[in-house]
Amino acid sequence: MKVTVWNEYRHEKSEEHIRAVYPEGIHAQIASFLKENGFDVTTATLDEPEHGLTAEVLENTDVLIWWGHMAHGEVKDEIVEKVYERVMRGMGLVVLHSGHHSKIFKKLMGTSCNLKWHESEKERIWTIAPNHPIAKGVDETFTFPLEEMYGERFDIPEPEEVIFMSWFSGGYVFRSGCTFKRGLGKIFYFRPGHEAFPTYYDENVKKIIVNACNWACPVSFGGPLSAPCVAPLE
Repeated sequence: MKVTVWNEYRHEKSEEHIRAVYPEGIHAQIASFLKENGFDVTTATLDEPEHGLTAEVLENTDVLIWWGHMAHGEVKDEIVEKVYERVMRGMGLVVLHSGHHSKIFKKLMGTSCNLKWHESEKERIWTIAPNHPIAKGVDETFTFPLEEMYGERFDIPEPEEVIFMSWFSGGYVFRSGCTFKRGLGKIFYFRPGHEAFPTYYDENVKKIIVNACNWACPVSFGGPLSAPCVAPLE
């Protein structure tokens, strides 16, 4: 399976305390554990030509992982259209944390994707669909001493499945792991992953992202997307 990990790669270059957590970037950390699990992984970042998402890269990507935060508006609309078209044709998409406000996620959801948020609290995540493939091998519940708080209402369409729920020490709850389908593509949104915290080193988080890539990978059915009728309908 070919996975492309996309990251703005801005926080890590401009803020020392974040670079200390992810010295090579969030994308590099995610790519490292995906490679350990046997995936063919490439990375792409905002400041590369075409944001690293050329037509060739997208055509050779089974699952695209997206992390963005401070520069959503800098993502070119024509690149968003290319990603959208690939999802509709079957490429999987895993959107992480503040990627909920990315142009591509909002386009696919058709809503504002707004939510409540504030600075760090203790977070407990509950696996509420333990039989789902994305939850395979994941603990029933796990915690982060500090994570950025996201709270309901999360303005998204009704998910096909809610796999993980979060509770924060301030009392808020949040649908932290949701699946959607658009065209032939599968989409998974996963909430944790604020840039200042070592979330992507957590074993449960790594397992969830690995599982999500396996779940979202397109299945070839060996035929065209459409074909003429053999005989006219009567």
